Amino acid sequence: MDVYLPIANLSVNGLLIVALGTITGMLSGLFGVGGGFLTTPLLIFYGVPPTVSAASAASQVTGASVSGVFAHHRRGGVDYRMGGIMVVGGAIGTGIGAVLFEWLRALGQIDTIITFLYVVLLGSMGTLMARDGWRAVTAGRGGTKPKAARRRHHPLVASLPWRMRFYKSGLYISPLAPLLLGLVVGIITMLMGVGGGFILVPAMLYLLGMGAGVVVGTSLFQILFVTMVTTFMHAITTQAVDIVLAALLLVGSVSGAQIGASLAQKSKPEVLRLVLAVVVLAIAVRMVLQLFYSPDEVYTVAPL
Repeated sequence: MDVYLPIANLSVNGLLIVALGTITGMLSGLFGVGGGFLTTPLLIFYGVPPTVSAASAASQVTGASVSGVFAHHRRGGVDYRMGGIMVVGGAIGTGIGAVLFEWLRALGQIDTIITFLYVVLLGSMGTLMARDGWRAVTAGRGGTKPKAARRRHHPLVASLPWRMRFYKSGLYISPLAPLLLGLVVGIITMLMGVGGGFILVPAMLYLLGMGAGVVVGTSLFQILFVTMVTTFMHAITTQAVDIVLAALLLVGSVSGAQIGASLAQKSKPEVLRLVLAVVVLAIAVRMVLQLFYSPDEVYTVAPL
């Protein structure tokens, strides 16, 4: 079933795009991430321009995060004070990212930069996940449990001024820390079309020292609003949001999120983490090759 994408200016297999949305929705249900860190590179592999992929994937991540936020809200797993500060930082970061996006696009380097950022982030994230997943799997086979890391915020976070209490997270830290974290994620979201959950979750655990019970819900809360702002910024600045592409992805992600939530209750988390790490590293390797491969048809367009 071919569907024409008006902004990307190409026809795609609609069922394949829905299937891609289902996969990213499953990741959202399994791991509490928006799934955009896989959606954008997979769309690029399929032939969708990187600018359109990044802009459209952000809107898909918004839809995939809604049900997750409601689910975590019902069980009290969202720190709205912490999340609200990160949303403010994310909105500021989105504005900065929009300026960077336009500047890089004017230089003709935006596609290369997006691909390079994905190589760095996916490579580092996949390596860390593979290491932790392998340790957990081998420890489980040996009949021992891996030692849980002490939950405490980073010394740099402790040195920031103007502390306030975040009761849900059990923290007494400066609001500047979540503000700056949200700002960085906002810039990355604007440039790469990701929700930022794969950065937020470990940063909230190991930098801010938040309790594990509120990390995923608070991350999805921040992702929800920052990707909304990102989609709006792309719509008015880059005009790269393809609503047809986003709609196809959303159709799949809604059902995929439910499947992922069901699988999460039946599967071992360390095995899931190891499988995801392998997938992420495979995509990172594929993007490295894409940076160095020459296209089949090399051409230039000279001004008249």
